[in-house]
Amino acid sequence: MSENNRLSAVRFGADGLVPVVTQESRSGDVLMVGFANRDALDRTLATGLAHYYSRSRGVLWQKGETSGHVQRVVEVRLDCDGDTILYRVEQTGPACHTGTRTCFSTVIGRTGGQADGNTAEEDPGGHLLSRLARTIASRAVEKPQGSYTAELLAGGVGKASQKVGEEAVEVVVAANSEDDERLASEAADLLYHLLVLLQARGVPFDDVLRELQSRTK
Repeated sequence: MSENNRLSAVRFGADGLVPVVTQESRSGDVLMVGFANRDALDRTLATGLAHYYSRSRGVLWQKGETSGHVQRVVEVRLDCDGDTILYRVEQTGPACHTGTRTCFSTVIGRTGGQADGNTAEEDPGGHLLSRLARTIASRAVEKPQGSYTAELLAGGVGKASQKVGEEAVEVVVAANSEDDERLASEAADLLYHLLVLLQARGVPFDDVLRELQSRTK
């Protein structure tokens, strides 16, 4: 089916817009809600980068065009009624203009029901490595003063590779000791520096996860 035929199923409102829910493809977290017109959807599908239509400014815009916090679109879905779009994306840096990872970071109440899983603060596992990879990616864009990550990335692939080699040796040494805490600490250092190397090399961490997933089949 051509893109034109697929978009013909979209039920735009009287203002020519359709709501867009933006979801992080790996974690499933909702990042933001925006609007798109036909032009924005066309550009999103053509470029693979999330485009929206600003109702307040009356203009088409690309997410991250000025901030660098782009959204690479993995998939565009249409709901059963045809009146809401879902962007499934790989987010670079924070999604919210306030600097938070998601626009939905403020809790205004809890019902007391059992949530499906724990919050990021309660669960140090889960998607921690993905979150760390996103933070490292944001450091590459923002280059905050005094940031060790930004300094390491400024050294390029060579510097990052050197650190991975050093940390790998430290892991081997720790593994042959009887200090479990040291091994855990050195392993954490190695994982962090490996993520920095992937960022320096321009290889998305999601590519690593997909490769691991393919090996479990």
